[in-house]
Amino acid sequence: MSKTFLITGVSTGLGLAVARRALAAGHRVAGTVRTEQHADAFRALDPDRARAFILDLSDADRIDPTVRAAEAELGPIDVLVANAGYGLEGTFEESSMDDLRRQFEINVFGTVATVKAVLPGMRERRGGHIFVITSMGGHTTFPGLAFYEGSKHALEGITDTLAQEVNQFGVRVTAVAPGAFKTDWAGRSLVRAPRSIADYDALFDPIRTRRQALAGQGIGDPDRAGDAILTLLDAERPPVHVLLGSDALRLVAAGRRRVQDDFDAWEELSRSTDSTEGGVTVA
Repeated sequence: MSKTFLITGVSTGLGLAVARRALAAGHRVAGTVRTEQHADAFRALDPDRARAFILDLSDADRIDPTVRAAEAELGPIDVLVANAGYGLEGTFEESSMDDLRRQFEINVFGTVATVKAVLPGMRERRGGHIFVITSMGGHTTFPGLAFYEGSKHALEGITDTLAQEVNQFGVRVTAVAPGAFKTDWAGRSLVRAPRSIADYDALFDPIRTRRQALAGQGIGDPDRAGDAILTLLDAERPPVHVLLGSDALRLVAAGRRRVQDDFDAWEELSRSTDSTEGGVTVA
């Protein structure tokens, strides 16, 4: 059955790929972009079922009116793909507090505001699916991406909690964590903090050089990611968390082993902090 999608960030990359696959499957798609040029290009994909809306997620006051405008043209939103966002590369010490605020303003606050704009309707209709595009960096970490990965960890936690709250209403929530895809994430879409501290040269300069050289050459295929989203949409019991890409599977597993190794090594210390008088647990 045809559904109405709202996909944020459909100018390029995963957002555009998901939109194309959804349109090809006969769905209606409202997509957000940041320029009129991209809006015209998106409408041209399917003049009957594709609608484009100018939206910058940093403009929080425009998010709810944009959702209402999309619904006025295409009908109630059945599927949200909260995809828009960007990456910030830089060592923790060299990245500014303004960098951190901007990263969270777009990736976290803008995404959450979009989810909050569609959720009441889904809850009232007792149905819908919310996809939040996070990153493998929401499950593991790599040097030079502290603020970006912090924003994606935040989304993973928020999404997991949301899923537990709205499952009772028939609203499905899935955090989709891609690995490296053939997109411009590490190219045009990646903001790079300037270098200023020589102590980090040996660690970080090779990492930055490699990311620049390999931009757009990830193992992931955006069109196949679009197909994966549609498969999850049709699933009887879709997951709350899913990884996209064999690199994501490998790297997240390695990161989780590092964390578990710490937990195991210090288990006795962890248990030593329990009260000798007993007590209750939160769950």
